[in-house]
Amino acid sequence: MSEYQSASQAPAVNLDKLVHKLDEAIAALEESRSFAKAGKLPKLFDIARRVLMQPGGCEAVEARARRLEEAGVFQGTDWADPSILLPSLTPHSLQSKDADTVVIEALSQLRLLSVVQEHYLHPSVSAEQAHHYLTQVLAINLGLLFGMGGEAEREQGRLAQISQSLLQYVADHIGYEHIIDSLIEEIWRILEQRPIRVSDVGRMITQIAICRADPEADLGSAGRGADRLISALYGPTRACSEDPGIPVYQQRLESMDSVALQNEATGFARSMHDTGLVSPYHACFVRYILETQDNLLSSSLGLSSTGRDCLLCYRELVYTLIEASVFPETAQGLYGLALLLERGILYQPPVAPSLWRQIRLSLCPAARERLQIAYGYEPQPSAWLMQGVLNMLGQPLGVGQGNNPTCQSARALSMWAYNDPDYLLQMVAWAARDNEIVMHFEGQPVSSARSAAGVASEVTLDLDPVSLVVVPHLDRIYAEMGRLCAEREGDPHKWVNPEFHGWSAGRGFAINVDVATGNLTGLEEFIRHFYASYHPYYNGNQPLIHPQPAGIAVTDSAARFIGWHAITILRAGLDPEGEMRVYFFNPNNDSGQNWGDGVEVSTSGYGERFGESSLPFEQFTSRLYIFHYDPLERGELAEVNDDELQRVTEGVYRSWGKGRVPADALQAEPPRTD
Repeated sequence: MSEYQSASQAPAVNLDKLVHKLDEAIAALEESRSFAKAGKLPKLFDIARRVLMQPGGCEAVEARARRLEEAGVFQGTDWADPSILLPSLTPHSLQSKDADTVVIEALSQLRLLSVVQEHYLHPSVSAEQAHHYLTQVLAINLGLLFGMGGEAEREQGRLAQISQSLLQYVADHIGYEHIIDSLIEEIWRILEQRPIRVSDVGRMITQIAICRADPEADLGSAGRGADRLISALYGPTRACSEDPGIPVYQQRLESMDSVALQNEATGFARSMHDTGLVSPYHACFVRYILETQDNLLSSSLGLSSTGRDCLLCYRELVYTLIEASVFPETAQGLYGLALLLERGILYQPPVAPSLWRQIRLSLCPAARERLQIAYGYEPQPSAWLMQGVLNMLGQPLGVGQGNNPTCQSARALSMWAYNDPDYLLQMVAWAARDNEIVMHFEGQPVSSARSAAGVASEVTLDLDPVSLVVVPHLDRIYAEMGRLCAEREGDPHKWVNPEFHGWSAGRGFAINVDVATGNLTGLEEFIRHFYASYHPYYNGNQPLIHPQPAGIAVTDSAARFIGWHAITILRAGLDPEGEMRVYFFNPNNDSGQNWGDGVEVSTSGYGERFGESSLPFEQFTSRLYIFHYDPLERGELAEVNDDELQRVTEGVYRSWGKGRVPADALQAEPPRTD
């Protein structure tokens, strides 16, 4: 197996042999008496899990759905009576870390799908009821359906593969037309965050287009808002509105006059900035005008005066970047290029020379192989990598960690693209050309080539091109830095974060969890200290100068603790309603999350810029467990009023702090429940 093969790719297994074992396990359950059935279930669940992880596994299990139920697989469980099942509970089952829970949920849904297809006449649920239930399940689990997993899925590991395969199988048989309105709403919510990697969104839009084109699909009034999304990819301008294909569109360009070309340029720019999506026709158009009417480039990128000035100053570089990296397959890079020019970062002296180096960079075999496995052989891997560079420099808050426990590495890439772009380009050059990155920990060199395994056993392929090449190296270095200070007392992030992320990360460190016991410690002082460092009303109205690494305790929609997660604090300020909020970057693939207890992370509507998440200051503090600060600017602890302090502490105790309060705690007492 290649060093870079996706961890999500299951090894080749003979499905027929597994299915035969499953049949034997079902037969054993059928033949056992009621009191002995529980003893047969562990083996059956284990075999079913292995079957479900294989291509064709869902179909094999669905064909045996009736036998499974009649044998007693659901007997004595919450899934025994399908007529009382609640779709709203399925996210918890599908995202469970317990393999048996995931498997029995999958068996239950495949049982209902068999009912829908009239393969199984069920005594307690009709085909219509089963269809309605599964439609609701798909609508509630859209993110999981399209592979946009969150922290819960990463905690699951390979079990998440079963949940995603199951939902895709159900959707293929139920039909996407039944969830199209939910799908459209979900797409716009994701696009508002302007992710770099938009392949999942593209798949959603393609499904909508297929449904609309299917004469047998009865959409009714559904899908009314789909036109803008479909046209953004398949026909953003008049000359390509019917999606004629690239060869035909190229012929049309050759016959256009200057007015028609100007209209095309304006149409492409409007669509791109409206949705954050770039059509392959846009790439075709830009390559054409570079040879004929390059004065239209600014219009086709939708540049303001800032971007136009930058384009004029670095015209040769921009043209070379387009020629080297912009093809119909890599069209998304045009959005990154436009935003890169708008940021004006080419005026920073090291950036332009670094991009010239990137254009001429010779990729090592490992980087080339990894890009080819993920993106294919056309265009060249170097073009895919350059597209990723343009997008990351233009959209530093669009980086995602994929289905990997590598939030620290994704956060670092985002911080460097945001704050130190030439350093990011140096990292890309080392990883792509040399297959090695060397960083320093307290003066000691740390090499990715000589470090042991990282936090992720293998980094999956669901990443943007830059992350795909660089993250495996950063992950090993981050883990190695942690090993170098493993013997020290306290949390290793205290020393690792500033060394890993760079000089701009504060050397001061605050944590409200005792590492040895996991209990809360010094919570009130922690809260006052955070307010003094970050809240404009308590820090002399000093804006945050450099983005700062921080750690949050992630909770699910029931406010139950899931795990620790790395984020970046970007700024604190008043939202349009006059409420103080913390704006932060979350390297999760979808930053709009429900953390329970009324804490719902917002990505738009409260003054967020593209890629930012936000929470009211109190709610954010109630999920914070680590932050950094400048020890020379700390000042006095903030005099937070007692009511606000109590609201924050109670938010901690009701969620991730539940069960973490030591019996002899001297800090504020947890709220009474009587």
